[in-house]
Amino acid sequence: MAHINLLPWRENLRKQRKREFYLQLVGAVVVALLALVLWHIQVQNQIAYQKNRNAFLKAEIAKVDKKIREIKNLEKRRAELVARMNVIQELQVSRPQVVHLFDELVKTIPDGAYLDQLSQKGDRVTLEGWAQSNARVSAYMRAIDRSAWIKDADLKIIQSDDKRKTEVGMSRFKLVAKQANPNAKAKPNAKAGGARKRGRRG
Repeated sequence: MAHINLLPWRENLRKQRKREFYLQLVGAVVVALLALVLWHIQVQNQIAYQKNRNAFLKAEIAKVDKKIREIKNLEKRRAELVARMNVIQELQVSRPQVVHLFDELVKTIPDGAYLDQLSQKGDRVTLEGWAQSNARVSAYMRAIDRSAWIKDADLKIIQSDDKRKTEVGMSRFKLVAKQANPNAKAKPNAKAGGARKRGRRG
């Protein structure tokens, strides 16, 4: 019977399988490297996209902030213009009121009384003068309350111990009243019962 030596064939098969294993291993490494490179490229693309998006959002936020500042400046200018308009309107309203005030002072003061001092702070008018008697002062206060442009007369001082009393029988008085404007709009919460009759119109 013939003897066949299988050792060289087995050695060659072993070497061939080893080469195939190395080739498969190299192929797997190459595939893994390619997958890693693709993953890295994808991550970089996502990072670049997010950076571009963030830059876009920052630019839009800057535009909105600029518009907000412009709106605030416009609101500030509007408030200043409204304040100026209110001042002008108040001046236009108060200008004829001064004329009516002096006209009412002449109309309301009774005979036997006269003023020698007049001062005003806001709508508060202080009147000081002399009267022949307390009844003249009372008549003056009633005339003020009937006036359309002065109201709420409040007597502060009346005294007759001055030197003038012995000379001409005069009494010194001081009263405070409020300047009114019958043309002004009534406040919604004003009491209906607080309205006064007006005997004269300016």
